[in-house]
Amino acid sequence: MNHTFSPTLATIIEMVIVGVCVIGLFAVLGLVLVIMERKVSAWIQIRLGPNRVGPKGMFQSLADTVKLLVKEGMTPSGADKFLFNLAPYIALIVAMLLMAPLAFAKDFQMWDLNIGVLYVSAISSVSVISILMAGWSSNNKYSLMGAMRSGAQIVSYELSAGFSVLSVVVLAGSLNLNTIIQSQADGWWIFKGHIPVMISFVIFIIAVTAETNRAPFDLAEAESELTAGFHTEYSGMKFALFFLAEYVNVFIVCAIGATLFLGGWMPFHIGHWDGFNHVMDYIPSSIWFFGKTFFLIFLIMWFRWTFPRLRIDQLLNLEWKYLLPISLFNILLVTAMAILGWYF
Repeated sequence: MNHTFSPTLATIIEMVIVGVCVIGLFAVLGLVLVIMERKVSAWIQIRLGPNRVGPKGMFQSLADTVKLLVKEGMTPSGADKFLFNLAPYIALIVAMLLMAPLAFAKDFQMWDLNIGVLYVSAISSVSVISILMAGWSSNNKYSLMGAMRSGAQIVSYELSAGFSVLSVVVLAGSLNLNTIIQSQADGWWIFKGHIPVMISFVIFIIAVTAETNRAPFDLAEAESELTAGFHTEYSGMKFALFFLAEYVNVFIVCAIGATLFLGGWMPFHIGHWDGFNHVMDYIPSSIWFFGKTFFLIFLIMWFRWTFPRLRIDQLLNLEWKYLLPISLFNILLVTAMAILGWYF
């Protein structure tokens, strides 16, 4: 492309192509994850789930999309209209930016950033701004309370998630996601890093479940107390954007977990078992990546339909009194393990 067009025009064309692909991926993820959520909940509750629209209810997500498209988007009369309308777009833009450093397959990545882990941690923190903006601009006390709860929850659990991610960064010796994946060529870190990395993985899954406002940590939209939380006043496509951003964020945090702890697109290799490793290499790298990611998404959905919702005091106690101290002690263990070379 650089030979045909000027460098500036080539860059713009590349950005447009990437943008269209990301928007297409968002649309597909929204459709797939909504039907997956319903089917997983039905499976856990021993029922059929959607079974009317399309074969085995597979077109239920499309029906939901059409419903959201035709619903009228209402803006409360006392709301700050500019911020009220801007908030869902910020939520979606943050999700789009987080896609950039992810390696979806071998040599298939939008941006090979040398500080990929730091970039993901920094950009993901911006999502809380859209939530606070939505709650405050709605001119609704329930929305504001839901937004404040959600903000406190996200900021708190980011600490434990950050320390869990750091444990892999310390062992791999790099912030580059590709380098971290390459460091798992002879085994994934969840196995190579012994018990400390397994603890990091468990804490990471709990923390990102809380960060994405998923049950049992969905205090932002505890129906018995706060109606629907920070997006109570949203309807139509504005609500759909928040809804889509939540599901895309679940995909992103699971993709990051799969990349850091389960090798990303790297096949399952065991040390120097060349024959076994060679057989594993026949499975395409994209299958490995999406398989691991959707396995973690299934875990998070399993949590939602298994555990009861926590109260706000229980939720914050879990983070500040238990997960954070364990994370701090665990990062010391991992650092000692990295210095002494006590990993496979």
